[in-house]
Amino acid sequence: MDFTTDKLRSLVRKWQSVIEAHVDVKTTDNFSLRLFCIAFTKKRANQQKRTCYAQSSQIRQIRRKMREIMVNQAQSCDLKDLVLKFIPESIDKEIEKATSSIYHLQNVFIRKVKILKAPKFDLSLLMEVHGDYSEDVGVKLDRPAEETPAEVTEVVGA
Repeated sequence: MDFTTDKLRSLVRKWQSVIEAHVDVKTTDNFSLRLFCIAFTKKRANQQKRTCYAQSSQIRQIRRKMREIMVNQAQSCDLKDLVLKFIPESIDKEIEKATSSIYHLQNVFIRKVKILKAPKFDLSLLMEVHGDYSEDVGVKLDRPAEETPAEVTEVVGA
């Protein structure tokens, strides 16, 4: 899973700090993952100054908190549940809420997830994840017996 480059480039702006963190975690189903997180500092509501740069000590504290939250969230569930956490951006919101006392952040995202090591292929585990579909889902459509293909007209001079 990865952000597209145009999305990543659209987030980066002048006059703000970029805070990035990465961490290696192992899920409960023995997938070894590397999570990458990115965040940007945000101006306060009544701020007059044009810039909103965080101090390096604040950046270190925020990065530490990001790693802590990513490890806690990823180690407590399996890969399927972790992917379901990425979709509503629940980890991102938790990071934003936890670091608001240090510095206000905006556009907090898990920007990339790499699978470092996958467990050996196990058919029973695969059937456990995907085997809960006992009946076919969908509606059978009645098709006409004979369809005439559209006549192709020849274009002269093409």
